[in-house]
Amino acid sequence: MADKQTPFLSLEHITVRYLDKTLFNTLSWQITKGEQWAITGPSGAGKTALLNTILGKFNIINGSIHHHFYDEWRQHNITTDPYFNYRNLVAMVGHHHTFRNLSNTTTDFYYQQRFNSMDAENSPTVMEYLEIKDVPALVSPLRIAPLMEKRLIKLSNGETRRVMIARALLQRPQLLMLDNPYIGLDIQARKDFSHMINEIIAGGTTVLLATAPHEIPDHITHVLTLEDGAITGKHTRSEFAKLPLPVQPDIVLPEIETDKIAALVQNSTHTHFDNIVCMEDIHVKYGENTILQGINWTIQPNEKWALLGPNGAGKSTLLSLINGDNPQAYANKLWLFGRKRGSGESIWDIKKKIGFVSPELHQYFTSRDNCLQVVCSGFSDIIGSTRPATPEQQQVAKDWMSILGVAAHEQTPFKQVPESAQRLTLLARALVKNPPLLIFDEPCQGLDAQQKLHFKKVIEQLCDHMPVTLIYVTHYEEELPDCVNKFIRLSKGQMV
Repeated sequence: MADKQTPFLSLEHITVRYLDKTLFNTLSWQITKGEQWAITGPSGAGKTALLNTILGKFNIINGSIHHHFYDEWRQHNITTDPYFNYRNLVAMVGHHHTFRNLSNTTTDFYYQQRFNSMDAENSPTVMEYLEIKDVPALVSPLRIAPLMEKRLIKLSNGETRRVMIARALLQRPQLLMLDNPYIGLDIQARKDFSHMINEIIAGGTTVLLATAPHEIPDHITHVLTLEDGAITGKHTRSEFAKLPLPVQPDIVLPEIETDKIAALVQNSTHTHFDNIVCMEDIHVKYGENTILQGINWTIQPNEKWALLGPNGAGKSTLLSLINGDNPQAYANKLWLFGRKRGSGESIWDIKKKIGFVSPELHQYFTSRDNCLQVVCSGFSDIIGSTRPATPEQQQVAKDWMSILGVAAHEQTPFKQVPESAQRLTLLARALVKNPPLLIFDEPCQGLDAQQKLHFKKVIEQLCDHMPVTLIYVTHYEEELPDCVNKFIRLSKGQMV
């Protein structure tokens, strides 16, 4: 048994800057051998930034980090690689993948590529990415065996995260860092993942994960709490369990916000449609793989639907048919906004009637614009720079950013704001044009509890003031707005 006082990793009075912002100021923290830590805190507290600092991605202008585990490894191992350093012993799984294409030249996949068979062929399979033929016991709880022949670009959000975690584990790191690993995982996958983390820890790997206070695996021994880039507490697990949970105040939107929502949507003039979506016996196949089978679904105007099902059930593919992104729509009996798909309408005719956000859209959103420009791009449905917005459109965009609590980021480049602010910016982008159909695919991923409640209230207000049709996807049914009263559940590509 290792001496409990043997240091594993030490952060000594570090001051960290990124671009023109100080992320941490004289922060100190030590992990001793045998300890396993969770980092919790509200959105924007600095959880991801702290992991990236330990990984060596940010500039430490004062203080130092000591990787004691690397020094110990060098005492017992020999390497002839002159570039070998502590980073070779660390694996991190973040929010976004960095998959490369088969020619290993680019990570610039595009969102619709996953639904286009020819273009998707330039993406490696899971087997090729992991560089294994058989799934070792180490990663079997991640249920990746059925995914081995799939192209990376075709994986669902939850499947992608499982494969990324498998890749990190196969490196057999001394330190495994996980940034919100439960995001995008269904209920069973979250249970399996917690079990696997416990097994990894039992096998001798040190684990450090940023997560919500209620999603801490059993074998985590300590909890670090952060707020505004400062440590607010260092607790043993038992000490943390005794702390009172932060009381979530009942969210009541300020009157001015309620009025603002009403004003933003009262001028929306929606054409009447007999139905928004009509699907008859939908089938989608890629090669020998059947993704959707025998789907019949009709959505009437102003209905509020929840689309539920585990990772890989076919939810994203089903939405891609509605959103105009999947060319297999033409081979199926599908009517959108009262018009049969393939009867002469363009993809832009469809998209202008839909406000859409999803984890995959976030993954492939490569815009270099500031957040206000990103929100304004919702008027034209184009990712990246487009024609300048009119003053009226800019004002609408600013109002939605204010309602969703990201007005302070208007002029900040999209990629430089916290993940949660990026997600809220994309939600504002989906809302700006008052579309007759809103598709929210796991819209609350990466938001803290307060932000989730606030967003839920905003959507309920929106539905109160505007005849909008809603499709809402989530693995957490408590996130569903109260207005949702219809449910469709998929399993293995079929309605259940």
